[in-house]
Amino acid sequence: MNSPANKLSLLRASIRELGSAAVAFSAGVDSTFLLRVAHEELGGQCVALTVRAPFVSAREIEEAVAFCRRLGAEHVLLDAEIAGIPHFAENPPDRCYHCKKALFSKILEFARKRGLAATIEGSNTDDDRDYRPGARAIRELGVRSPLRESGLSKAEIRALSLELGLPTASKPSAACLASRVPYGDRIDEAVLARVDRAERLVSEMFPNLAQLRVRVHGGVARVEVSAPDVPRVAASRADIEDRLVPLGFTRVEVDPRGYRMGSLNEAAALQATGERQKQQ
Repeated sequence: MNSPANKLSLLRASIRELGSAAVAFSAGVDSTFLLRVAHEELGGQCVALTVRAPFVSAREIEEAVAFCRRLGAEHVLLDAEIAGIPHFAENPPDRCYHCKKALFSKILEFARKRGLAATIEGSNTDDDRDYRPGARAIRELGVRSPLRESGLSKAEIRALSLELGLPTASKPSAACLASRVPYGDRIDEAVLARVDRAERLVSEMFPNLAQLRVRVHGGVARVEVSAPDVPRVAASRADIEDRLVPLGFTRVEVDPRGYRMGSLNEAAALQATGERQKQQ
């Protein structure tokens, strides 16, 4: 059986073989682990690139900058606007495909100009379980996914991150702020800023939540937290509403089913399955 230690050795060897790389860095669990290993193996030939855009939480940008400073890794912020990403504002089910295509094209262009041999990103083997149209863009552009290639799962990455002393070992999974808006509902900077502020306020009320999403359904803010946290958060629904209504929401609901990875993808995945069945 291939142990996490063996997979880490394989990962290190594959990164060394690249010689140099641009690392797409979001400050999440996976990309932090990937950047740490890449920096150890490539040193100054490793450059971290973080997209700064309305759909990226301000906290994630702050954490990305701080981590690279502590690590001593070169860090570049690439600015992106909604208007520059085809179909993003219209928010179709394959929005992530168009977004990843645009953003990674910018990263690849940076890597080409710097003479870096490869662009790498932090997808792991667990990501295949969810509806992720952005994965197609990554494959089409030739971006490498060393964690997946080495067979590493999210649990293994967390365990190895703990061994390396990384602050993200137990960090909750994060996602683009646009993932809070149902497909077909138009996305603009105002709604993204509202979501970002809402999640910051709820996290201040409950600082140790294992997971948190504030989904937008028209004027309703639907709060998702991990199942064990649902009772105590639901008990404070009125207090949460008092904080979120001034942001522009009409009311707050706490999802009794708890947080589910990609819950807004459930309908899209069912639709995609139906379309495939029609074609068979």
